[in-house]
Amino acid sequence: MSIILDKDQGIENELEERIGLECPYCGVYAHMSPQSVPDAASLLRDRPKHVGLVYQCDSCHAPVFLRFAVREYGDNRVELLRNFVELERPKERFAFSYLPQHTEIMFREALTCYSNNSFNAFASMCRRAAQSSFIAMGEGGKLRAFEEIMAAQKIAGISDDAFAPIKAVLFATGQQEDLPVLNRAQAGILLEILKDMFYQCFVRHGKLTRAIKVRRFFVSEDNGNLQLA
Repeated sequence: MSIILDKDQGIENELEERIGLECPYCGVYAHMSPQSVPDAASLLRDRPKHVGLVYQCDSCHAPVFLRFAVREYGDNRVELLRNFVELERPKERFAFSYLPQHTEIMFREALTCYSNNSFNAFASMCRRAAQSSFIAMGEGGKLRAFEEIMAAQKIAGISDDAFAPIKAVLFATGQQEDLPVLNRAQAGILLEILKDMFYQCFVRHGKLTRAIKVRRFFVSEDNGNLQLA
């Protein structure tokens, strides 16, 4: 299905062209309604390969800018491919407080690169974040992390061919220039794998340790009350 921009009528079938995605401002998965549509006559004159449309989030009413590729130019209308590129992506959430300080800095910058669609800069920062985490975990840390991502590959059912670039980014020992070039899909897999690795190696341990300390505190408080009674 494509989107039609008519020279006289603007965007056709507006109600059918509502798009659902996660809003980069409020973080809610909501419908997006067309708010600002380029003039079809100007497009027909200039014939750009890509066109930008502004949609409005139905949840927070913020403007969301999307870029579409042109499929075809007609006599009085422009047909756009349904697929689009989000120029502003939602910020990724993570329990950063459980990460070692240096790893947190590297991973925050990696997520900024990902949100800005800079996927190969993202891969470079992921390697730096991973290497920082190996050092923080101490002896055997890299092996433990490798075991975690191999378990994640098995759980997610990712083929060896598809997973090879992910392992190369996180565990290869070559220069930065040797990093594989990632596309959007591969970067998305890398993101989820690294988040899972950090969760298993740091967040899970931190949350469990904290929860047990809280339980012990209340137990000691209860014992003290019983002795006073």
